[in-house]
Amino acid sequence: MLPTEPIGSIPRPAELIAGMQAFQLGRISQQELNALCDFALKDTIERLESTGSPVITDGEQGKQSFATYPIQGLENVAPDGIPIPFADGHIRNLPRLTNGPFHYRTPADVHLERAQRYAHVPLKQAIISVSALSLLYPQGGIRGYSREAYLDDLVVEQEREISRCLQKGAHVVQIDFTEARLSLKLDPTRRLLHSFIDLNNLVLERFSADDRKRIGVHTCPGADRHSSHSAEVDYAELLPSLFTLKAASFYLQLASESDRKRVLKTIRRYAKDEQRIFVGVIDPLDLHVESPEEVKERVIEAAEYISPNRLGTTDDCGFAPFSDDTSRSRETAFEKIRARVAGTAAASKALGLE
Repeated sequence: MLPTEPIGSIPRPAELIAGMQAFQLGRISQQELNALCDFALKDTIERLESTGSPVITDGEQGKQSFATYPIQGLENVAPDGIPIPFADGHIRNLPRLTNGPFHYRTPADVHLERAQRYAHVPLKQAIISVSALSLLYPQGGIRGYSREAYLDDLVVEQEREISRCLQKGAHVVQIDFTEARLSLKLDPTRRLLHSFIDLNNLVLERFSADDRKRIGVHTCPGADRHSSHSAEVDYAELLPSLFTLKAASFYLQLASESDRKRVLKTIRRYAKDEQRIFVGVIDPLDLHVESPEEVKERVIEAAEYISPNRLGTTDDCGFAPFSDDTSRSRETAFEKIRARVAGTAAASKALGLE
């Protein structure tokens, strides 16, 4: 049967969102917030397992953001970093590093351990890429702490984070590289993209070939509230460079593409034989819940261009990468995941892969 995996986030319960906001305002304690996170985490895992998904995540219930979880609570960051504008006009700001040295405060393996207390099926662990975190360093520099020193520290931190996740039993570690397509919007010369690729490969090259079989890369044009940040960028400009990353699996947004066949042709041309391609068959931004039949058709379409023995399915993106995003309900997310699982099973049967 074709493998199928989620990307990461699930919308948080209203009580957890309110609790996170209350904690930031100093109205509840860390212990009270932890209790809310644990309740949401247990419920999320139970409901993900009930969809029949063979691999699950923690739903990122304890993270304020998929991008900033390692630095949440650090004293040497400020909130006024690089702005990321979305198509509907809203803006998310990355934090800004104010001084060195740099270390993670809460690496992803902490979230993995919490989820393992409740999970009965394999857990994948999403992490933010070093290239995204490289954007925290201010353009004006930091006295006594060079950009080169920061990147060296950053690479070491992520190597250790991935190593611990693998050692603690993560089914796979998924590097979220959502800034890849955005980089082409910011710099059409591709120099920024190539620097991102090189930086991520500095991390990946530190792992053995066997370890890299359990490391994947996810990319999409963003999905926050009701819009994306770089969907207008031609996917074909990214894919040739993307597949030079030294990862075994790629989780690619596809369901929301207007011309999926064109993208699939590009994937077929540039993906390497040893790379597994998980194609997005669920669009988190679309409130319409895909039917299993729709998913099946998308999978069979992909199998025309990618050998079924290298094919898998996923969601285009997480359903709530930022904790305060309430544009999709938890119920909608679970219904969509259930459709992905059922549709993938139906496609596997049609392709003779039972």
